[in-house]
Amino acid sequence: MPSPAMPASPEPAAPAAAASAARLPQHEPLAFQTRNGMVESVHYGSLVATAPGGRTLLSAGEPGAAFYPRSSLKPLQSVAMVRAGLDLPADLLALTAASHSGAARHLDGASRILELHGLTPAALENSTDLPYGVREREEWLRGGGKPTQLAQNCSGKHAAMAATCVINGWPVEGYLDPSHPLQKLVAETVTELTGEEPAGVSTDGCGTPLFALSLAGMARAFGRLAAAELSDGMSDGGAAAPQKPEAAVAHSMRRHPDMVAGVGRDVTELMRLLPGALAKDGFEGIQLVGLPDGRAVAVKISDGGDRARMPVTVRALEALGVDTSALAGIATAAVLGGGRPVGLLQAADFSSLSPTDAVL
Repeated sequence: MPSPAMPASPEPAAPAAAASAARLPQHEPLAFQTRNGMVESVHYGSLVATAPGGRTLLSAGEPGAAFYPRSSLKPLQSVAMVRAGLDLPADLLALTAASHSGAARHLDGASRILELHGLTPAALENSTDLPYGVREREEWLRGGGKPTQLAQNCSGKHAAMAATCVINGWPVEGYLDPSHPLQKLVAETVTELTGEEPAGVSTDGCGTPLFALSLAGMARAFGRLAAAELSDGMSDGGAAAPQKPEAAVAHSMRRHPDMVAGVGRDVTELMRLLPGALAKDGFEGIQLVGLPDGRAVAVKISDGGDRARMPVTVRALEALGVDTSALAGIATAAVLGGGRPVGLLQAADFSSLSPTDAVL
């Protein structure tokens, strides 16, 4: 019985209670950690690899189940903004699709996007936070820094959203409202690129509308972006926009992977070490990779942890026949005991999975 001095916790709302009773996705073991030869931990999840057009090449778990793509949705949001007239140098366009670490070049880039369109950081409507990168956060705190909207890892996207409103004469204030013209365009673009209607809508950590989609749908979208052809007029500096917004976003991310994440981040390393790959991660154990030939991989780790995301992704790429030898440094992680390796975090063997010709 609750103490009279302490208010009783409110009962959960009916919708939340109903959601908790919903059927759980049928995830499968995708990665495991060993210590001295014994399996210590297992990470479950789902994955899919698709061919151009959406044909499934490899799958595990339940890739058709709805999930929230979190920050892996950013490249699709960037495509919507380019379609609406956003025209930025390649480094700044890459930042619009970023979950950046909060280095000086990231914060300066977000400020430049605002300044180019007559705006200040006061226009940002994202949440406040410290820099995401460990080293960047420590340096920020040593300098007396506090959580700000500019330091938050989505500030490049939010600066671009405010800028897109200026370009189109839309209200800047309230640009995160799902009924705002910008967010309506984003929703239409996401539906077109994924080839599916969202199963639900929520709000991401930064405040942006967030759509529930399938791994298969997100893989289709990344395959389309990665295979988009650049126009012949693209300059080496990336200032001249290609004909297709999809190509503009993909080109900027490939050319400036350091702006998409940052120093020491595995997404940046993957794009540097695997030429032509288009990669974006998301909170709650999500990884997307598109390949220049239109194939793509989408991974969701069920427990939301981050450590299994990249080993599983690299193993899926290997199963597709991609040469992943350059990715050895991010494909596994050593397990330490007393400061020395005693085990390994590694992906499960997907070779036992049978590719299917089904189209999801």
